[in-house]
Amino acid sequence: MAEEVLIPPSGKITSHLTASLLAVAFLTSFGSSMLYGYNLAVVNSPAVYIKDFYNKTVVGRNGTGLSEETLTLMYSLTVSVFAVGGLLGSLIVGMLVTRYGRKGTVVNTTVLVFIAGLLMGFSRICGSPEMIIIGRFITGIHSGISLSVVPMYLGEIAPKNLRGFLGLVPSIFIGTGVFVAQILGLHELLGKEEHWPLFLSVIAVPTFIQLMLLPWFPESPRYLLIEKHNIHATIRALKWYRAKCNIQAEIEEMQEEQRSLLSVETLSVWKLMLDDTVRWQVLSVVVINIGMQLSGIDAIWFYTNSIFENAGIPAPEIQYTTAGTGIIEIIAGLIGCFTIEKLGRRPLMIGGFTVMGICSTGITLALILQAHLSFMRYVSVCCVVGIIAGFCIGPAGVPFLVTAELFKQSHRPAAYIIGGSLNWLSNFTVGFVFPFLQMSAGAYCYLVFATICASVAVYVYIVIPETKNKTFMEISQMFSKKEAVLETQSLIHVDQLKLRKLNGYGGLEHASVEFDSSLSVP
Repeated sequence: MAEEVLIPPSGKITSHLTASLLAVAFLTSFGSSMLYGYNLAVVNSPAVYIKDFYNKTVVGRNGTGLSEETLTLMYSLTVSVFAVGGLLGSLIVGMLVTRYGRKGTVVNTTVLVFIAGLLMGFSRICGSPEMIIIGRFITGIHSGISLSVVPMYLGEIAPKNLRGFLGLVPSIFIGTGVFVAQILGLHELLGKEEHWPLFLSVIAVPTFIQLMLLPWFPESPRYLLIEKHNIHATIRALKWYRAKCNIQAEIEEMQEEQRSLLSVETLSVWKLMLDDTVRWQVLSVVVINIGMQLSGIDAIWFYTNSIFENAGIPAPEIQYTTAGTGIIEIIAGLIGCFTIEKLGRRPLMIGGFTVMGICSTGITLALILQAHLSFMRYVSVCCVVGIIAGFCIGPAGVPFLVTAELFKQSHRPAAYIIGGSLNWLSNFTVGFVFPFLQMSAGAYCYLVFATICASVAVYVYIVIPETKNKTFMEISQMFSKKEAVLETQSLIHVDQLKLRKLNGYGGLEHASVEFDSSLSVP
């Protein structure tokens, strides 16, 4: 696909989508991001069969079966160890992307998927529940790495006017992964007892396709120039991704960032957290990544079947209704993907979290009133759909994209470690805390999620600027100006306090500070 170069009235060069960019976005998302969604949902359908396998194996080994509590604990470990692996993967991603590059990390970590697939696929033949648990742990490591490195890679190869579109492609494939797991888990396909090892190990197929094709594509041009100082490889990569357009302006922008980082090495997490020049960026990454998981989306997915059952949907049809929510995830993700470059990052995050907050409040009201008003059961179903749609339009993918956009090359790996680890920790926390929160607070537990969603939406509105169609240097300068404005306000406030002590002679007492509205907090 040929690429056209447009020069709008502002004089800024924008680029059209090329076949190379689209192919890389699809390959990385199909072979990596999709597996995260698949592994989230794959353990739901064969739960009964896996528990039965665990019990029969222990009977064969010890002569006695497992108690219900021990069996539940083993299965809970099988489910939750995925998040433990994800946390580990998010902690090592910075080291990997610095050493192997963005594409190199995606390609080299495919070995984890093949190892996990073999372990889980042959677990029943070997009579080893441990192979399933270890396999889940390894897939978690791969997903923890992928959730950070794929948006980082796509964000660095994309021209600034397409960074949002390509950055949300992984979130579409995460929803697709959930949907594929729901469909394959139907009884008519791989939902039968004899098929569950294949159901768990089929993850190796998309990763194999990725491994065969992705190595033919270039590494991130920004990584090649700024970190490897290889101008010739950078030019070759840009020509591959930008076709026949003039790449000089983009190289100059990268070299400007490279010059600003000549005396700066790739920062560690600790140094990043101590760096006052990026404190608002770090705080923003913390808020949106924690808010993404504490929004209650995991709890909603956990409670979906029960809500559908309470709504009067026949038990045999619930699995098909649940699969229908997977279609909603994909459609909402596509809406976000195709509107982000028009609407911007802020509206999708603010709108998504706001919709989730309103629908979480609606679920609370519906669960309280459904005993008295029968139609409230259907309101709760609509609220579940609203929460899933609101999440997939913005909060599902934009935080990963914004994490890449808020930082320069030297800060980006550490920022992804912070965002990724907090994301997985929050995921793990919700999984453990929600059942107890539900027991203690009942229907009111969703008000906790509503409050968190509203708080994150307000924070994004006040603090995070719009990054649409801006270079990484321009975004960094926006925060630098904001920091300078806040410091000026703080100094003037101190001066006011001092002058007020001078018996009323403080001339600044009623003074105000005026500055360009473009520098204000949006």
